[in-house]
Amino acid sequence: MALSLDPDPRGFGTHQRLGLPPCTTRTLFGIPCPSCGMTTSFANFVRGRFLQAAHANTSGLLLAVVCAVQLPWIAASVARGRLIGVWRPDRLALAVAMPLATFCLAEWLLRLTLLP
Repeated sequence: MALSLDPDPRGFGTHQRLGLPPCTTRTLFGIPCPSCGMTTSFANFVRGRFLQAAHANTSGLLLAVVCAVQLPWIAASVARGRLIGVWRPDRLALAVAMPLATFCLAEWLLRLTLLP
């Protein structure tokens, strides 16, 4: 899906090309939400524009990398009929999700402090 979207040059708002409304947090409070720029980040990532992806939302870039790494693993697991190399999927999900969520929150707080 990200490949079908042209990244918004502002670094956020690409999700609106899917028919979604503008960011509520940005609209109501004038500040970006933690996920502002993630769709733009994904759209840049699939085009190999990694610096633009990081500029839009570094957490989005990290999440895109995690998703890209998962694709061949998922395909191989489906082909074998079982998860390859994972004995506790719940622990793996936590081990990936918690650092990503923490990084996303930290990045958001940093962006808020750097706003003009």
